[in-house]
Amino acid sequence: MTRRLLVATRSAHKLRELRELLSLERGVLVSLDDLGIPGDPVEDGETFETNAAIKSRFGLRASGLPTLADDSGIEVDALDGGPGVRTRRYAGEDATDAQNNARLLAALEGLPPERRGARYVCVLALALPDVAGPRGGVPVITTRGTCRGRIATEPRGTGGFGYDPIFEPASEPPGGRTLGLWTPSEKNAISHRGRAARRMAATLARLGF
Repeated sequence: MTRRLLVATRSAHKLRELRELLSLERGVLVSLDDLGIPGDPVEDGETFETNAAIKSRFGLRASGLPTLADDSGIEVDALDGGPGVRTRRYAGEDATDAQNNARLLAALEGLPPERRGARYVCVLALALPDVAGPRGGVPVITTRGTCRGRIATEPRGTGGFGYDPIFEPASEPPGGRTLGLWTPSEKNAISHRGRAARRMAATLARLGF
C-alpha cells in the first residue's frame, strides 16, 4: 500500500530533488499545492532546525499526514555565516535567484578565493501524526547535511537553482565548475540536501515509506 508523505513546500525544485534523493519504496511525496493547502507558516526561527520544524508542524496540522520539511541556505564565512536562514530573501522578500546571487557577489567583490569560503546547509524535519511530546507538542525528527565550497566571482551554468550558479564545491579549484554546471546526479552525490536526505531515508524506511 502506497502511503502519502507531505513535503511542506511550494517549490517544485525542492520537491523534485527530494523525490530523486529519497526514492521511497512504499511512499509517495506530495506538496502543499498538490493537496490544495492554503497559507504558509511564519518562518521566524533563527536556525535552520527551528524553521524546518515550524514548516513540518504546519503541514502536519493542515493535512493530518506525516510531513517532511526542508529548510536550507548558504552560510558565507566573510559574512559571519550570513545570509543563513535569510538566504531565500537575502535581496528582499520577493527576490529572484538572480537578484540574490547578484547581491552576494557584490558583497564579496574583490575578495580572493581563500576569503570566499561558504557552505550550503540543509535540515530536514519530519513530523508524525499521533505522536505527542512531553508537553503536548509535536516532536520532530531532524537530519542535517552540509556541503563546503566557495563563492565564485561570477555566475556559471544554468543547472540547479538558488545559489548553484555561483557556488564552487570544495572539490573544484578556484574558477572551476559551479554546481550550476554539475549534472543532477553529480550534485546529489555531494549536496547538502543529498546528505540530509540519505540520513532521513533510513528513518522513513523504518516507518514503512
